[in-house]
Amino acid sequence: MVDWDARQRALRDAFAAWHERLDAIHRDDGSDRFCFEQWDLIRESGILRLPFEERYGGLAEDLLTTMYVLEGLGQGCRDGGLGFSVCTHMVSAGVPVQRFGSEDLKARYMPRLCDGSAIGAHAITEPRGGSDALAMETQAIDLGDRYLISGTKAFVTNGPVADVFVVYARTKPERGPFAITAFVVDRDTPGLRVGRPIAKMGLKASPVAEVVLDGCEVDAANVIAKRGAGFLVLDHVMKWEILCTFVASVGAMQHRLERCIDYARTRHQFGRPIGSFQSIANKVVDMKIGIETARRWLYDTAVRFVRNEDITTDLAIAKLLASEANVAAALAAIQIFGANGYTTEYGLESDLRDAVGGTIYSGTSEIQRNKIARMLGLGEHTSASQVHSAVVA
Repeated sequence: MVDWDARQRALRDAFAAWHERLDAIHRDDGSDRFCFEQWDLIRESGILRLPFEERYGGLAEDLLTTMYVLEGLGQGCRDGGLGFSVCTHMVSAGVPVQRFGSEDLKARYMPRLCDGSAIGAHAITEPRGGSDALAMETQAIDLGDRYLISGTKAFVTNGPVADVFVVYARTKPERGPFAITAFVVDRDTPGLRVGRPIAKMGLKASPVAEVVLDGCEVDAANVIAKRGAGFLVLDHVMKWEILCTFVASVGAMQHRLERCIDYARTRHQFGRPIGSFQSIANKVVDMKIGIETARRWLYDTAVRFVRNEDITTDLAIAKLLASEANVAAALAAIQIFGANGYTTEYGLESDLRDAVGGTIYSGTSEIQRNKIARMLGLGEHTSASQVHSAVVA
């Protein structure tokens, strides 16, 4: 595990000071509504600036420090949807532009992504593709100085409120990782249409929508990296996305554990605290084990990622552990709280609904198990290193 220094702890504490204000305006009314008042506080806090270069208004923090602060956000802010939108904006829009964008592209977009004045989203999933990104049907026709993009993207997080989309489209007729290109597309680009927010089970404050591109003309200068490098861009983004999003989930799990410990100590049945019953104590212990295991895998994987090591297996394991431990812990918390846990007043049912999403987005649990199996030699696979070598060659 990482040993955090005094500066990093102070930075996390500084952002923690905003949690109470964020929670004060949190309203879980069952609707899939983005709260711009909360977003304004997020912008004011500066948390969106964490991993970006100072010349664009960023704080130039490394991945591990960014994760550490986001874990604190998950622990201190009770709105899981807000945290999810923060991670999506930062990682899925800001990270690819900074890491792979041209100087012109970065100059045009990074200042607004850093300060949150432009909300970011990425459009990768398609109605028929699901987790199979390479099966996308959205096409971008090369017209020389511009591209003509047509296709439909599904379940676009932040879609209803986004100002900037990172769109992945096929620029070659054949399938495969080298046929995909990533583009930055403004919301007001003719031919881009955002559908209605899609009602969903959890993460209510993080709206999703369908995005339709119908002959959408995008300047060639808005290509991220270069033509055919879209899979490389996506591979990098997905590493950041899993590490940042699920470390925030670990923070939420930590908060839930502390609530359960307190409840198990103070709630009495049959003349003694319920925590003295082994069946309750074991649930709490399993929650603790799940949190510590997920946290260790996420940070250790991040350390290896920073060292430019192959983390294909580690990342799949970390995502699988964190997402499934979160669901198990949320179910256990409801059981520990009993009838109170089943009510909306205590918020545990909301935790469960949010947690279930983690087993689906960023690659389902089934997909993660398939990846691990392939890395064990149980099937064909294309490694990230193979893709990288082919793209940069």
